[in-house]
Amino acid sequence: MIDEDGFRANVGIILCNCDGKVFWGKRLGQNSWQFPQGGIDQGETPEQAMYRELHEETGLKHNHVEVVGQTDGWLRYRIPHYMIRRRSKPLCIGQKQRWFLVRMLCGDTDVNLQATSKPEFDHWEWVDYWTPARKVVFFKRRVYRRALNELEVLL
Repeated sequence: MIDEDGFRANVGIILCNCDGKVFWGKRLGQNSWQFPQGGIDQGETPEQAMYRELHEETGLKHNHVEVVGQTDGWLRYRIPHYMIRRRSKPLCIGQKQRWFLVRMLCGDTDVNLQATSKPEFDHWEWVDYWTPARKVVFFKRRVYRRALNELEVLL
């Protein structure tokens, strides 16, 4: 779902464990790392999309986590000009994201990166809360900092 301004509706997921560490996933076949995230399908609420994406990317289900909170509104980032697919219609210039902070209630062995036929990650690890804001691809750093700042008080 791309809005009239060219932003694709998306959810971002900050998955934390009981020690306050956060899930950090390595994109399949790449050397880039990020939080789980993904698009919101037509007719889906952001929370429904969050649970679907969480399962697709980590194998975790509704009963494996508790929602601690979410951002008050949409946080946006723009895709660099050289990465925009100009032939796509409607044109997508970035993402607007609703971010969720969720706490894992199960063990690490319940994480399954192969839960679907199209895995997103090929490796994951627990990292300090602020590490992703420094390590994610440059054009997502500002939105990561904003999400982490807003949700930190809920930890």
